[in-house]
Amino acid sequence: MAKTSSIAKEARRRRLYEKYAKIRKELKEKGDYDALQKLPRNSSPVRLHNRCMFTGRARGFHRKFGVSRLVLREMALRGEIPGLKKSSW
Repeated sequence: MAKTSSIAKEARRRRLYEKYAKIRKELKEKGDYDALQKLPRNSSPVRLHNRCMFTGRARGFHRKFGVSRLVLREMALRGEIPGLKKSSW
């Protein structure tokens, strides 16, 4: 489980990104990079990091499922993800 502060920080960044997304897009279309620089740093989409929705783990994240590799494996073994099973040969 990731630190609660890391999860909260990421949630704050995501909210800030959503708040300024429209403004950021308009400024980019105009080419007003000075005003773009004055926006909060964490409102940039580059600063977002994908995290597992269950554990908050940042590494080993699968975009398609929105979870980390560890949670994905557990869910697959329990049969909670349709059409996905652990391979063996």
